[in-house]
Amino acid sequence: MNIESIVKNNLCTGCGACISEDFYKQSKMIWDENGFLVPQLGLNSTQEKMVMVCPFATQQKNEDELGELFLKDNSMNYNSKLGYYTNLYAGYAKQFRETSSSGGIATYVFKRLLEEKIVDHLFIVKEKNGEYSYQFFSNFQEITKISKTRYVPVTMAELFEKISTIDGKVAVSGVACFVKAVRLKQYYYPELKDKIPFVVGIICGGLKSKYYTDFLAQSAGCFSEYQNAEYRVKNKESFALDYKFSCVEKNTNKIHMVEMKTLGDMWGTGLFKSNACDFCDDVVTELADISLGDAWIDPYDKSGLGNSIVITRSQIADDIIKFGLTSNKLVLDTLSENIVLKSQQGSFNHRHNGLKLRMEEASNSIGYSLHKRKRFLINQDFLLNSIQIFRGKTRANSLKYWRSERNIKSFNEKMKKCLFSLRLLTRFNAYIKKYLSGLRVKVK
Repeated sequence: MNIESIVKNNLCTGCGACISEDFYKQSKMIWDENGFLVPQLGLNSTQEKMVMVCPFATQQKNEDELGELFLKDNSMNYNSKLGYYTNLYAGYAKQFRETSSSGGIATYVFKRLLEEKIVDHLFIVKEKNGEYSYQFFSNFQEITKISKTRYVPVTMAELFEKISTIDGKVAVSGVACFVKAVRLKQYYYPELKDKIPFVVGIICGGLKSKYYTDFLAQSAGCFSEYQNAEYRVKNKESFALDYKFSCVEKNTNKIHMVEMKTLGDMWGTGLFKSNACDFCDDVVTELADISLGDAWIDPYDKSGLGNSIVITRSQIADDIIKFGLTSNKLVLDTLSENIVLKSQQGSFNHRHNGLKLRMEEASNSIGYSLHKRKRFLINQDFLLNSIQIFRGKTRANSLKYWRSERNIKSFNEKMKKCLFSLRLLTRFNAYIKKYLSGLRVKVK
């Protein structure tokens, strides 16, 4: 398995770590036809080195092996789905909750990292000229400028190209595959452990194509160039899932908005999602120092201002959280493993329970076997497998139809049939589960 085959078979999420391993510096990140960032190779690109740090390469160490190397000695607990961890929490940061997409914990952590000189710089996704990309950031006094979720493809290729020229230590944030790429770099280059002493993991439901933002913009009534896309405009008087998308039309500076709940399930359907995400078995960024995500569980999802799930995995991370609690900067509850698992249950159901089927289908298609942790490879019943198949078709069709149409009306018309079939199957499965559950109760 090399970089070329990974890109060809849509198994790349665009982390860009491989670019720094091209000895001849011939490769670069480009946009592919589906709206994702992928490496473009040169004639002499050194793929045998580049693939060493690819999070999707089959010959790499898996999350269990890397977790043992980087976190086992610093963590007090272990769960087969959550990985190594110290403590589990849910709640929010008082100062940053209103200006953040969720509970504001990430912004609080970033601020503490800079204030306490644990790091000198952050390498995070930040707005620049109305668009979003990974950038170096070191001014904690302007920390609120970074506290938003962005569902847009980005690459951290610049991190490893420039890190040797950066004075001081760097904290990096990223989704699971990006975090794994950082750990692989640190595994092969141990000096990077000191250079990157802290990694923030963002719990992810799947990476979206850049077409997703175009789809949202047109859904909001913007059909020309736009900027300042905001994916989580909160309604603090409502509940967590009741939020809007907004963007600013460049020519007129008009703000366009749309309520996300009117657009259907953007995550359960897999619309505009990267194919590679269906082959990631790390739901909660197991390799980060701290993992942060939305608390999609009662009672935390009842607040429109948002709450975060917090998983500390190193002593530094847990100290940062405990300081926030004792200084009254954080409002957090301690959670059990079961509650944290339940908060991400939809993602576990899709990524773990359907993984075996997707791997079998992919192996037949691409001609070689993928390798994932065996405990997540389980057999599902026919109905659940059918849902997986239809979800995959919906994902692929959303990218294909937007490429050809680029118009919200015709796109929605073309997507209607497969979305209806997926919705029907999902509802039928829910009905069957409820019926069988009722039977079991009667038998007891």
